[in-house]
Amino acid sequence: MTTAAEARQKAPLWVRWLLPKDAPLYQRNDAVIGWLMAAPALVILTVFLIIPFFMAFFWSFTNQRLISPNPTEWVGLRNFGRLLNVQVFNLEPERDTAGHIVYDDGAIAYPRLRNFTRNNPDYPHLDGLREFTSWQSGENRTVILVGDVVFLRALINTLIFAAVIAPLQGGLALLLALLLNQALPFINVFRSVYFAPVVVSMVVVALLWRFIYDGQNGLLNTILGMLSFGSFQPVDWLGNPYTALPAMIAMSAWQAVGFHMVIWLAGLQTIPASLYEAAGLDGAGAWQKFRYVTWPGLRNTAVLVLIVITIQAMGLFVQVDVMTRGGPLDATQSVVFQAVQRGYDKQDIAEGSAISVLLFIIVFVIAMVQRYITRERE
Repeated sequence: MTTAAEARQKAPLWVRWLLPKDAPLYQRNDAVIGWLMAAPALVILTVFLIIPFFMAFFWSFTNQRLISPNPTEWVGLRNFGRLLNVQVFNLEPERDTAGHIVYDDGAIAYPRLRNFTRNNPDYPHLDGLREFTSWQSGENRTVILVGDVVFLRALINTLIFAAVIAPLQGGLALLLALLLNQALPFINVFRSVYFAPVVVSMVVVALLWRFIYDGQNGLLNTILGMLSFGSFQPVDWLGNPYTALPAMIAMSAWQAVGFHMVIWLAGLQTIPASLYEAAGLDGAGAWQKFRYVTWPGLRNTAVLVLIVITIQAMGLFVQVDVMTRGGPLDATQSVVFQAVQRGYDKQDIAEGSAISVLLFIIVFVIAMVQRYITRERE
């Protein structure tokens, strides 16, 4: 009969490398089968996720373009510097020969910004920057100058989307989970109904809601007009810079709330019923039971839901690509949409890679901060 040591010596080198020396024969067979079953997923993850990430990290320090006759050059942090370059500049008013402020149609006249941002040797740090926003500060005009206006707008939109969608979607999902975590007739039907949008492709959902938000004959305008007896004026929800992003947030919350509802339900069902019985015997009401029994029991679930929603929100792309293409007036631009647009539409692989690396860093930092804030304290 072959011993474990003899079987190990006869086994291939890669099998011996995977297993400890004292592993019995049946463990070796189970481990080999396990690695073989995991191999397809590991290969796919390596080819389509790990390798592209390191390639993007490398290309972000170059001037690589998708199709270009020029050789690729190492440019260091130039791509990141242009994307993250933000300068605060105080623009002083124009004055006449006597030193008095010049007015134009009752407003203070200021010199043109391009006099400072275009080949001005006195302001080399402002060269090539563009105005992002400005406001009056006494007699001066304070201007925020950036290296990439569209990227900064996309970053702000993405952060706003994530900051709103996380509590909105998580809160709605928790409310639904509490309602559906009861022994009621046809409860499984209601659970299926709320979960149904999750299994529908986001592309299909975005197309459907684009028709709902239509400015002329959209379902939303029709319903609001009926409820207001015709006094409501139709709104182009996706064509208005002030309503486009909120409309996209509402649609996204509706589409994914069922997925997080299931996660909350799983967490609720792990809380022992004896805790609620003990709280009831102590005279606790519904709110006290939720505050002192339900919510502490859902701490780990809450951390998971919060991090998952935030990561998904920072990857906002399909809704923008299908519904608005980043418009109107860049009101719905997102970081991922900009990375794809620059990397493929504009064939600027280097800049698209730099945006992707920045997004990875931002998401990692946000996830770590969330994990730190929601950690268990002694």
